Amino acid sequence: MNEPPTTTAAPALRRRLGLFDAVVIGLGSMIGAGIFAALAPAARAAGSGLLLGLAVAAVVAYCNATSSARLAARYPASGGTYVYGRERLGEFWGYLAGWGFVTGKTASCAAMALTLGSYAWPARAHAVAAGAVVALTAVDYAGVRKSAWLTRVIVAVVLAVLATIVVAALTSAAADPARLDVGTDATAGGVLQAAGLLFFAFAGYARIATLGEEVRDPGRTIPRAVPLALGITLVVYAAVAVAALTVLGPRGLGAATAPLADAVRAAGMPGLAPVVRAGAAVASAGSLLALILGVSRTTLAMARDRHLPHALSAVHRRFGIPHRATLVVGAVVAVLAATTDVRGAIGFSSFGVLAYYAIANASAATLTADEGRPPRAVPVAGLAGCVVLAFALPVTSVVAGAAVLAAGAAAYAVRRAMTT
Repeated sequence: MNEPPTTTAAPALRRRLGLFDAVVIGLGSMIGAGIFAALAPAARAAGSGLLLGLAVAAVVAYCNATSSARLAARYPASGGTYVYGRERLGEFWGYLAGWGFVTGKTASCAAMALTLGSYAWPARAHAVAAGAVVALTAVDYAGVRKSAWLTRVIVAVVLAVLATIVVAALTSAAADPARLDVGTDATAGGVLQAAGLLFFAFAGYARIATLGEEVRDPGRTIPRAVPLALGITLVVYAAVAVAALTVLGPRGLGAATAPLADAVRAAGMPGLAPVVRAGAAVASAGSLLALILGVSRTTLAMARDRHLPHALSAVHRRFGIPHRATLVVGAVVAVLAATTDVRGAIGFSSFGVLAYYAIANASAATLTADEGRPPRAVPVAGLAGCVVLAFALPVTSVVAGAAVLAAGAAAYAVRRAMTT
């Protein structure tokens, strides 16, 4: 009675990922382009309250990660909260979570690709972005083990670059710890908006859960991998934010167009700026690779239930990956990256992801003690935090995100009416 449901009709993916690979994929999703880009808009919103915003984002992310890990251990299938919402709350809530994830993260994929292009070759950003999408889709198509291997390399390079930035800033004569003080410019609304923007960078741990069908011993591996990846990411983000603030201050950080490159220049080491640019390009590639993995797996799960074309549920016999879903996601992202500037979609993506995790927390709250329910306060705090941060985002992001979710709900209603 307490056993999780199994699906025998759909071909299963291959379980190839251990704890180390799962943690690395989570790190590749979180320690990516967000840390190079999100600090400036968050500093503009929160001012000297930036670190408070980071702390709020981390608390909400912890609640979401704990709820997701417990659910993923019980439902180790591709799809993440799409599956959890369907099984715990009903088909509509699972569908809405999947819809928010696929639409929001598809836009986020294009934004990551354009970030990569802008750092690697600003004059040809769109062409480089589209080419990067094609190349990384090919890596994903070759199998999740190859994707995990490449992610290891990317994470190692990005961590080395970030460590260099932190050491350069904190040991420079320009570093002033007084710039970390919280002043009167920090407001509750600004801190919450900063937390919502920074949450975008934390949300990569979902990739571990959406790969649940490809993880060995998921009941043990996923609950260990998610908090490990999140904890490492929080330490890295806090160190980078402190380093940037000590040399630029809240006002300088908020005005920066390339905040970490500006930080090393302010630290008196302009020769490191090209290294930072290279690190940002590599980080964007890591984020993009992990995003394509996650979106294609959620697309697979929704296609299995015919909320998306059923042909996308096919699993490649040799490579053991959802090859049609991967190719379609890659094609859509490549077109967006080549033709559209979607860097402004960060807020929209944050709204969709926060809605996704609100449903995850609501699902986790329905677990019983025998099913591995987390402490009751965790999903309750996570759900409340997601709602508050979602509506603290800029108004344009809230309106766009709500409109897309409403369109998805309308499509669901039409489909139900046509099949009954």
